[in-house]
Amino acid sequence: MDRLWNLEQFKNHIALIEEGGNELTYGQLNTECRKFANAIKERCLIFILCENTIGSALGYITALNNHIVPVMLNRHLEQELLDNLLSTYCPSYLWMPKEQEEEFQNTTCIYKAFDYVLLRTEYKQEYGLNKDLALLLTTSGSTGSPKFVRQSYENILDNARSIAEYLKLDASERPITTLPMNYTYGLSIINSHLLVGAALLLTEKSLMQKEFWQFFKAQEATSFGGVPYTFEMLDKLRFMRMDLPSLRTMTQAGGKLTPELHEKFAAYAAETNRKFVVMYGQCEATARMGYLPAEKAVEKKGSMGIAIPGGKFRLIDAEGIEILAPYTTGELVYEGRNVTMGYAECGEDLIKGDERSGVLITGDMAQFDEDGYYFIVGRKKRFLKIYGNRVNLDEMDRLIKGKFEMDAACTGVDDHMYIFLTNQAFADLVKEYVVKKTKLNPAAFQVIVIDEIPKNDSGKTLYKELTKYYE
Repeated sequence: MDRLWNLEQFKNHIALIEEGGNELTYGQLNTECRKFANAIKERCLIFILCENTIGSALGYITALNNHIVPVMLNRHLEQELLDNLLSTYCPSYLWMPKEQEEEFQNTTCIYKAFDYVLLRTEYKQEYGLNKDLALLLTTSGSTGSPKFVRQSYENILDNARSIAEYLKLDASERPITTLPMNYTYGLSIINSHLLVGAALLLTEKSLMQKEFWQFFKAQEATSFGGVPYTFEMLDKLRFMRMDLPSLRTMTQAGGKLTPELHEKFAAYAAETNRKFVVMYGQCEATARMGYLPAEKAVEKKGSMGIAIPGGKFRLIDAEGIEILAPYTTGELVYEGRNVTMGYAECGEDLIKGDERSGVLITGDMAQFDEDGYYFIVGRKKRFLKIYGNRVNLDEMDRLIKGKFEMDAACTGVDDHMYIFLTNQAFADLVKEYVVKKTKLNPAAFQVIVIDEIPKNDSGKTLYKELTKYYE
């Protein structure tokens, strides 16, 4: 396929602005992408250690526009976990902040730009890449799982166009980064805004730092995206009292807001002539599957909305029969061209074609109302969204048991994970370990010590019995 983004179309527009002063027009970005691509030349696999900077964005945009396949990873991923991924996938190149270069042996630096370095590796193994494969993204946050979602060029372009359509994006937009570039939601903001010639404001600062808001105001940011935790923090920061005349739009995804917080931000947006758009998505659908139109934000609080342009929702019962009656719970199924190709769990999987044929069984349980608006009511599988990061509870059970050689069980609700143990002496150590593995705020985790982890006759943990300790 042709290039994902036509950078020359907007050559005189500002494309990237970095906190600290660096900026590139689309024309300059195109020139830098050509230099980068010339250093690589062939279609291959590249690991990108991400941060919200021009260097990181340059690597990603170059790769997608030149049929190089990037694996997007947090630059702070533990070295042991990264080494495991490297040995599993054997990338031809690494693109990373220059201060991390000394951590990698048996590599050759062949290109530098914007405080990033391109290292050529010496792996003897090189895995075949399917012609449609564009991008690999992890689904499991920061635990270093080798399982990636395989996204195609069509997936990314179709989803970016759809998002740009329902948010009515144009070249006057100036979104500011509040989410990691290796996270599907953060990446979708980049993809959709590059498509329309907007200026991306890149910062590593968090909403809790005054420098973030100084950058926001100085560059007249028009929008930001956030997960539920983002909006909880904004509420604590008395965001609604801030003077932000440039702000037009707030988007929310990565889990369900409490109805109270949804209503509060929807009312604020309505009163100040802004847009508050709740969205629903998964990495397996590239990014977005559903959205709640801004004009319905107050009326339909708690809803994740309707299918995005080009997509379709339906509910199925336990036998796979479609549910047609409102307010009946079923498993949510999505159909659209943004449904990804499938998973990769090892290098050999990169040659695989599309395994989903445009249909995704989401694992979320939902209902729709008489107007066709959907409401998520629970999850079929055992994972939580913690501050927008998907955490697989079964994986956390395995990690804890493997590290401490003791019985454990993890459960909880979005943004709050409860770790059940039978030995008080390990409580602090286990919590520290989980925080280190996930790299998430310690406030999200609570250790509860009980006499015995409840099991059934076949030895399977009875997770439902654990809910009595925190509900």
